[in-house]
Amino acid sequence: MSTNISLKHINTLAIPALISGVSEPILSLTDAAIVGNIDLNATESLAAVGIVSTFLSMLIWVFGQTRSAISSIVSQYLGANKLEEVKNLPAQAIFIITSLSILIIICTYPFAYNIFKLYNASGLILDYSIEYYKIRVFGFPFTLFTIAVFGAFRGLQNTFYPMIIAIVGAIANIFLDYILVYGITNIIPAMHIKGAAYASVFAQLLMAILSAYYLIKKTNIPLKISFPFNKEIKRFLIMIGNLIVRTLALNAALYFATRFATGYGKDYIAAYTIAINLWFLGAFLIDGYASAGNILSGKLYGGKEYSKMITLSNKLIKYGIIIGTIISVLGAILYYPIGKIFIKEPEVLKQFYNVFWIVLLMQPLCALAFIFDGVFKGLGKMKDLRNLLLLSTLIVFLPVLYVLDSYDFKLYGVFIAFTAWIIARGIPLIIKFRKEFLPLSQKD
Repeated sequence: MSTNISLKHINTLAIPALISGVSEPILSLTDAAIVGNIDLNATESLAAVGIVSTFLSMLIWVFGQTRSAISSIVSQYLGANKLEEVKNLPAQAIFIITSLSILIIICTYPFAYNIFKLYNASGLILDYSIEYYKIRVFGFPFTLFTIAVFGAFRGLQNTFYPMIIAIVGAIANIFLDYILVYGITNIIPAMHIKGAAYASVFAQLLMAILSAYYLIKKTNIPLKISFPFNKEIKRFLIMIGNLIVRTLALNAALYFATRFATGYGKDYIAAYTIAINLWFLGAFLIDGYASAGNILSGKLYGGKEYSKMITLSNKLIKYGIIIGTIISVLGAILYYPIGKIFIKEPEVLKQFYNVFWIVLLMQPLCALAFIFDGVFKGLGKMKDLRNLLLLSTLIVFLPVLYVLDSYDFKLYGVFIAFTAWIIARGIPLIIKFRKEFLPLSQKD
């Protein structure tokens, strides 16, 4: 069966994936916006949310790679018309990853103080970071469960139900954030940063429940685990292993960026928190088309439709650049109002405005890197992604960061290093993809 790669079909997959993809950054952005406007220690609270969000994003990105691995295998079997052979794989993958998430809670909860000291947090920022983390971490298993279910839906070429789940979760989080952080007079006391953490956990639980419901009711994929393990479980675990190493390299970059920003002072880490969360939001917006590339490339690869793979890649490059440019232009138009959404402190806003333009200029470059990252995940080429992230972090990002820090560039240096890192991630993937599949497409 020929795979549809028209713009209409790509958008049918990309737009719902785009909406569902922003659920996690919206949780953190909502917390940041609400907490940054409280009357009590707003700057310290915002800084704590930024530090904890960075650490939790690292955990989610590391262990949430099940989505890409499940999606890759399921979509390839769908393209080869052999879906029945891997129907029990998602439940086994979900069992493995949720078990790991509980182990992570056990291993990190008692050491929250030590973890956030590594981020240069101290004083009130450290206290708030510990307080916020010790609540929010309990949403971690629910998030990984939801991500894994989203992987099954993506493999089935369905991004609609994940979109519905994400919308409900985001709305619930915003509603609960406002109520629990600020409180309701004579009914619910203001809980400040703890309220933001509870709101996120409740929203993540709701999304997990909805994910289980839609998978059971709308697909033939069972949630009940069965044994023996599927024949593809070994390939799944190898993919996960490569993606975990890749994501550790990615998060090493985020760790050092957060550590340096924290070391520059509370105004800098607060400004960095706003800028990096907006960068995450832009990345997840672009991720809609990266997801379409992931979903369609896996199916095309499974069906050996190589010429369509080249056509798809050309379309995704064009759409990615357009979307990245639109994000940049919108950000430029709303340059000053955006910052004031998150905080009113003049010194924090000054540092944010100094570097936000770099975040905006990065967006078209991010689009290319993220889209081809998605394509390679769909192809199951996780080893290539692992090697490239290791090289771009160790050989590009860290040297640029340290050199610019030595010249006292501060946040300028952090975001210039991110820009160089993105370029080093994106261009080699495009070259490698075309080198491998152009010859194959000519034989179709």
